Amino acid sequence: MVLARVKGTVVSTHKSASMQGLKLLLLERIDAVTLKGKGEYVVGIDSVGANAGEVVFYVTGSSARMTDTTKGKPSDATIIAIVDAIEKDGELTYDKSGAGAATNPPPSGAATNPPPSGAAR
Repeated sequence: MVLARVKGTVVSTHKSASMQGLKLLLLERIDAVTLKGKGEYVVGIDSVGANAGEVVFYVTGSSARMTDTTKGKPSDATIIAIVDAIEKDGELTYDKSGAGAATNPPPSGAATNPPPSGAAR
């Protein structure tokens, strides 16, 4: 399984009949500790209802064709889970809910400007 962040959608109006109705998402592989994007992208079939910005697991190769959504489909990458939390060495490094002391870095390319001086924090 590979960790990635959903960066967007991919639309294709002309495709194999077996691909009709499948949601295609653009995924960027991320570092498991820092959650920063690696600049490596893949298009994956969504089998779990993932949305832009979410951290997900995807599988490739023959494993990509083992979900109910992708059986018999020409898939080489399938999203199989939405990640709720990541813990490393006893420390929560990612928490989808935003609770706790986890760090949730913004998606790569997101603005990270601090508030103007004097602004409420």
